[in-house]
Amino acid sequence: MKTTPTHRRSRTPAAAGSTCSLPVEVNHDMADHAHYRTMRDVPGDERPRERLATHGPEVLSDAELVAIVLGSGSLGENVVDLSRRILSEAGGLAGLARSDVASLQRTRGMGPAKAAQVAAAMELGRRAGRVDNAERPLLTTPQAVFNYLGHRFMGKSEEIAFVLALDTRGRLLGAANAVGGGVSSVSARAADVYREPVVLKATSAIVVHNHPSGDPRPSRADIQVTRTLIQAGDALGIELLDHVIVGQNAFVSMKRERLAFEDD
Repeated sequence: MKTTPTHRRSRTPAAAGSTCSLPVEVNHDMADHAHYRTMRDVPGDERPRERLATHGPEVLSDAELVAIVLGSGSLGENVVDLSRRILSEAGGLAGLARSDVASLQRTRGMGPAKAAQVAAAMELGRRAGRVDNAERPLLTTPQAVFNYLGHRFMGKSEEIAFVLALDTRGRLLGAANAVGGGVSSVSARAADVYREPVVLKATSAIVVHNHPSGDPRPSRADIQVTRTLIQAGDALGIELLDHVIVGQNAFVSMKRERLAFEDD
């Protein structure tokens, strides 16, 4: 009886050390995500929530504050990086404040919950800013400035700078942390100092910062920084009325001492 040979696929064992030649599809997005820095990788004292608890909210950047509002990041992006990108795409804090929930949800990494959290935080800020003139302090003297803001510097071991935005009558429109790291870095970032007064359409501003040493006497750097800020304010149409330095239960008005305000 004649039989037909059965054809079988031969199985040749792979040579030692060889690799399979089957095509492998690499997901580059997933590869990128595997290399991003999670908040667990960030030292505890550098995380926004811990920094706020230790130093207070005024020393945090806009991105760090937004990160606390959001609470968590998205795929391949930690919460601080997500916050920086959201602020950048919105055109800064002022643009973010103008964004509605629908536009926020169109931002990559922002779902309904995160969009609602940001919108709610922005609305709270607006409501807090809507105060009657009678409730807004009149800051026309250095003593009034110290009475209003002096307590914010109590117990601080690092320099902090604030800018007070004022209307034509010297009433407060808003106060903001002028720049992270205190007045020593203000001269290179005058635009940051005047950001809040510009947004609030202020006609004048007062800068206030502390000397952790307790001695409020202005340094040469303080005087030079103040001159720089006066010039920057003039270019923006915002008059720098004073630079008040706070020490231990004391303060110095650079305007009153005619330091950097020589022409006034």
